[in-house]
Amino acid sequence: MISGKGGTGKTTVAASFAALARNSVLADCDVDAPDLGLVLKPEVRHQEAFIGGRLARIDEARCGQCGRCREVCHFAAVTVELKIDEIACEGCGACMLACPNEAIAMEEIPCGQWFQGETPYGPLVFARLGAGQENSGKLVTWVRQQARRLAQERGADLILIDGPPGIGCPVIASLGGTHLAVVVTEPTRSGRHDLERVLGVCRHFGVPAVVAVNKADLNPQVTEEITSYCRANGLEMIGEVPFDPAVVHSVVQTVPLVEYDKGPAAQAVRELWERLQEGEEPCGKLC
Repeated sequence: MISGKGGTGKTTVAASFAALARNSVLADCDVDAPDLGLVLKPEVRHQEAFIGGRLARIDEARCGQCGRCREVCHFAAVTVELKIDEIACEGCGACMLACPNEAIAMEEIPCGQWFQGETPYGPLVFARLGAGQENSGKLVTWVRQQARRLAQERGADLILIDGPPGIGCPVIASLGGTHLAVVVTEPTRSGRHDLERVLGVCRHFGVPAVVAVNKADLNPQVTEEITSYCRANGLEMIGEVPFDPAVVHSVVQTVPLVEYDKGPAAQAVRELWERLQEGEEPCGKLC
């Protein structure tokens, strides 16, 4: 499940799919702001640091104070006193290569943590990237690898991924190699614009995609524009979810929508899931 932008209701749909699925493994690949667990309430069984970054370290005993490291650093990460600014350092290693005294080494550092937990709907793997840390794509890839390992160990039929918003590196890491992308959008100008962008990412990586419009009745005109766009590009619209205050209440109560309520939004999400179950092959098309 991806969205192109935040706030479309992607995680609400993902949590309901988790409740409706049978024998699945769940992965929250939004490592900058994982929130699937806020609804599914996992009991964490395993927690581990993720080593994915590098930081320059200067050995003061070997340093000749020549300042060559400061000259070659493009990130202003070496101070006038020839100390490493840990926030500014990008771990590129240029200073290490330039140092004539071999006084600089690149040290691997943790850039986040990953977790494995158990929910009433199956195991959940998720992670949190450290503040100001890079390598979110690597951490997403690690989350997916752990989810695949769990699926193989437990004989799971399906891995459900709650992807991050946008079209950047974490989205690409979440999307690549999947069988189907469910793109959840909203009937706003920004929703349509970002839908087209993320569908372009799907097309580039050869991932079949289908589209669902959340809060579709709030702006019927833009919903129709999205429907027309999908039709013109051979994309399948698997359904529309109406605006329903029960969605907010279900999030507050930390219960998947389809288990909290039987109203119009919950029924529409159930129909999305049923539509995805039709046939043995993914129903999406390359956009």
